[in-house]
Amino acid sequence: MASSALRTTAFLVTLNLIFFTLVSSEPLPEASCAINGLKLGVCANVLNDLVHGIIAGTPSPSPCCDLLFGLVELEAAACICKAIKANVLGVNLNASASMSLLLNHCGKEVPSGFECA
Repeated sequence: MASSALRTTAFLVTLNLIFFTLVSSEPLPEASCAINGLKLGVCANVLNDLVHGIIAGTPSPSPCCDLLFGLVELEAAACICKAIKANVLGVNLNASASMSLLLNHCGKEVPSGFECA
């Protein structure tokens, strides 16, 4: 009887290990942007100021941050990447660095493993 309980426990532990390994190896889901990309053009001035070091001190609220408000980090990152790729912002910078600057300015973090490719 004890060996049957031991086998059942071992089987359940093995299933749990397999399940959690599969779940943790999944890539990040594709994020979509619920914002019209043209609206993100207001982020161009903020990004330009951030890149050239004009903004000093505590970041003030901006129309760019207002657009990103209410979005989770993954959605906000996807929106910024979409705008950078479409060159809506009118700047030719490293997409990942630009996205990171804007997200940080608006109090959001870059999602772990997210790349603006």
